[in-house]
This record gives sequence, structure tokens and C-alpha cells, in this order.
Amino acid sequence: MLSRTAANLYWLARYMERAETAARLLEVGERMSLMPNTEGNRNEWEPLLQAAGTYAGFKHKYGDAVQRNVESFMFFDRDNPSSVATCIAGARENGRVVRTALTTQVWDALNTAFQELKALERTARSELPLTTLTEWTLRHTAQVRGAIDATLLRNDGYDFLNLGYFLERADNTARLMDVKYFVLLPRVEFVGSGLDNYQWTTLLRALSAHRAFHWAYGGEVTAGKIAHFLILNQQCPRSLRTCIEGATTHLERLSRGYSKSTAAQTKVRKLYGELAELSVDDVFDEGLHDFLTRFIREVATVGAVVHEVYLSGDIR
Repeated sequence: MLSRTAANLYWLARYMERAETAARLLEVGERMSLMPNTEGNRNEWEPLLQAAGTYAGFKHKYGDAVQRNVESFMFFDRDNPSSVATCIAGARENGRVVRTALTTQVWDALNTAFQELKALERTARSELPLTTLTEWTLRHTAQVRGAIDATLLRNDGYDFLNLGYFLERADNTARLMDVKYFVLLPRVEFVGSGLDNYQWTTLLRALSAHRAFHWAYGGEVTAGKIAHFLILNQQCPRSLRTCIEGATTHLERLSRGYSKSTAAQTKVRKLYGELAELSVDDVFDEGLHDFLTRFIREVATVGAVVHEVYLSGDIR
């Protein structure tokens, strides 16, 4: 497979997963805004921008992080490289370039999302509640992923798509966790309080993992249980370990397919090995924010190595 084709498939998947995460971040913000303001609590919208790595760009263009501005920036703003609109348009363009590598069902799902997005952009904002926008995004990203899983050959193109999905999801799950624990919780004395538990529950709901968590653990919602669920539990489809295991699987398939192991396989195996040996106590001993920051940096390194080994020469 040409590196350009591989890059377009890889970034198609990353853009779709990133669009879904932007919608989930907005859902977290909306749910948090429904809570009565706690003395000393910070603006609940700023942490979302910080987690997405877009706060500086937002601040320069909009100023104060009020809900309407954040919604516009994270959903519609084409100047924001991580907005839903930018990501869906980017995914569709990547798909258009490699149209012959996609089935009709995958292309139709991509193109339908893009055409409906243009209709949303022409609709008055007063007619588009945030819930409508987030549900729309989650539905269309799921349709694209479902079409990929149901119709594509399990060849190297499928591996590059899933590699993009798993690396982006690993990064995004870590960012969503960091919003909750490090920024949204206002002071250390709130740990274990009703506010703390509400925020953990909100995070689970935003990740569509609330029911799955209770199936897996039951009982009281605690920071330790949720950290284990979202970091180490192999049954959780969004856990960091599940995502890195998935990335490892698809890189190993590429290694076998091309009869060559590269630095990408070495790097991801090392990261997966570290997660496999990790315990929740280890995470909290390091500090959850510090662990997540390091993990995000390591996933970015894996992505850079993947680009260097397989995708170099392509313009994203």
C-alpha cells in the first residue's frame, strides 16, 4: 500500500474519533454546568478547552469561556483543528482521496455525515440545542465505524484505519479523565464528596460507559474503581490498556503483512508492557494527572514513529 493511501486511511479514522471526543467533551461541560456552583469552583468550560489543547486558540478568538462560545468553537469553528466540523470535513476529504479503498457503505456514511453537517451549519443556532449536536455527532461517528467493521476487508488498509482509531481513542480517553480529576474538581477537600462522585458519574455517562461500569463493578462509584475501569480494564472498550492493545495488534498485523518489524512495533509493545504491569495504586502513587500527562506524551510519540515509519511523505 502507498504511504499516501495509508496516511489518508489513518487520518480518516483519527478525525472521526476526534470529532466524537469533541462532542463528548461538550456533553461533559453541559452536565457539569447543571450542577449548582460550588464555592471556589472554576469555570467548567475552560477545562474542556485545556484538555483538548485548544484553550489558547479559543482565548485569542473569543475571550471568555462562556457556554455559547465554547459550543461554537468546539462544534462549528473551522479555525479550530479539533472541532467537530473540521474533523468531519477532514475525514470526508481523506476518504474522498482514497475512495477506491473504501466500500460504498463506508463512503456513504462519511458523505452523509458531511452533507448533514453543511445543513447544520446553515441552521440558526437557536434551533440547535447542544444535545441535538452531540447526539448527531455520536450517531454519525458510530455509523462510519460500524460500516468499516462490517464491510471492509481485513487487509492493511483496515489495519491503518484501526491503528488511527485506537491511538486517537487512547489519547482522548486520557484527556477526558484529566478534565475530571485534575481541573474540574475544585479543591482537595471535595475528594470523596457528592460533587466528586457526581463528576465521576458524569464522566462515565459522557463516555457511554456508565452501565458497563456497573456491570463490571457494581456498588459505589469510587475514583479507584473508575481509574481501573478506564485505564486498566481489558473489558472496557475505551480503557487505555484496551486501546494500546488494539494498536499493538494492528501494528503486529502490519509487521507480519510486510514481513518487517519496525520501531513502531517496538515502541507500542513497550507501552503495552508498562500498562500490563501497572496497578491502580501505581497510578495514584505517581499522581493521576502526572500519569495521564505522561501517557498522552507517549501516545504522541507512538504516533510520530508510526508516521515516520509508514506515512512519511504524506500531507495530513
